[in-house]
Amino acid sequence: MLETNIIVINTAPLISIIAAIGDLRILQSLYTQVLVPFEVCQEILAGGASGFAVSEFEDADWLQKSQIPLTNISPFLLNSLDLGEASVIQLALNENIQTVCIDESAGRRVARLSGLSVTGTIGILLRSHREGYPIDIKQAIDRMIARGIRLSETIINFALQQTGEIDP
Repeated sequence: MLETNIIVINTAPLISIIAAIGDLRILQSLYTQVLVPFEVCQEILAGGASGFAVSEFEDADWLQKSQIPLTNISPFLLNSLDLGEASVIQLALNENIQTVCIDESAGRRVARLSGLSVTGTIGILLRSHREGYPIDIKQAIDRMIARGIRLSETIINFALQQTGEIDP
């Protein structure tokens, strides 16, 4: 049986959601379980130069953060993607979880080819907006961009059209 209200999430969406709205509670409201592979935990906790998002990630104690590395990541995934994306896809396949959250186009493509449903940061923000979570999508996008998160004009325009903030 496929679990539909469970998601496995990658590093970039976690950081992007924190940049957009300041914390990760939105995920808790949308999903019964949010799984974070060990490899993704390590990427987040490394924190980059600024350490951005580390404390918010650590505070989200309801996230299911894997404590041990995946030992069976497919060589195809490892050769095609970075370790975080590969671990997200492998964990979803191992646990028969239908949906992954990946922002990078190569990871999204491989996830779809692996039979998984894919969402990303903008998809999460739009879904939460539709479900009544009080999110100003334009402001969230502006905050992401201010944090150095790259979004294509196509994605920005799509998001703003979906919320009626710009005309189609």
